[in-house]
Amino acid sequence: MRKIKLVVQYVGTNYCGWQKQKNGKSVQEVIEKAILKVLGEPCQVFGAGRTDAGVHAEGQVAHFETIANIYPPKLYHLINTALPDDIRILNSEEVSSDFHSRFSAKKKTYEYKFYVSDTILPLLEQTQTRVGYEFCYKKAKKACKFFVGTHNFSAFCASGTKVKDTTRTIYSLKLNKVSEKEYSLMVCGNGFLYNMVRILAGTIIEVGLNKKEASDIKNIIKSGKRELAGKTMPAKGLTLKKIEYE
Repeated sequence: MRKIKLVVQYVGTNYCGWQKQKNGKSVQEVIEKAILKVLGEPCQVFGAGRTDAGVHAEGQVAHFETIANIYPPKLYHLINTALPDDIRILNSEEVSSDFHSRFSAKKKTYEYKFYVSDTILPLLEQTQTRVGYEFCYKKAKKACKFFVGTHNFSAFCASGTKVKDTTRTIYSLKLNKVSEKEYSLMVCGNGFLYNMVRILAGTIIEVGLNKKEASDIKNIIKSGKRELAGKTMPAKGLTLKKIEYE
């Protein structure tokens, strides 16, 4: 048995998320069907991040085990022949038996993209979220620093999420002005709670829209109350950028 690591890129618009579900087509399911078609054996594919419905990925990492006798660095070309255009394997390699795409990961980086306009801009609307026209970049940027570090992020987790530990470490969080209208929020951490990045983005954007103050962030984190944080931003603006391992 050989373990194969994959780097995957996809547009999440047409999928119910990474993980297989009964209520729709998932990225995991589509890749597993492609592998079955080209290798002739059923393989379960494990992803590093369980991206939600509509969330995209630039550098998702996954792995699966196979008995196929095929050169691993060329395998991704074969799998791609059986995939739709909105999913592509960028790289494939054989890894050690103790590697796990999710549990071996040390850092994950997400990007949330939004634009500021008084009207919908069709070319940006597909993968970015439009926010109010009166947006203060300096205020929003100032809010980012309060999230960096190890904190209990229960206030930034979807209500009803069942996890034993809501403590996470954020290594960096930066808001960049890409153009006159476009913005990119880049966050790197050791892991994220359900909807955490989208709620972080919503909170920072509300600071920029003068609905909150940057100084409020400390109290929101300390409170642990979801209702004090910002709204959950739409999935279409979120992209899993990369996964880092030792």
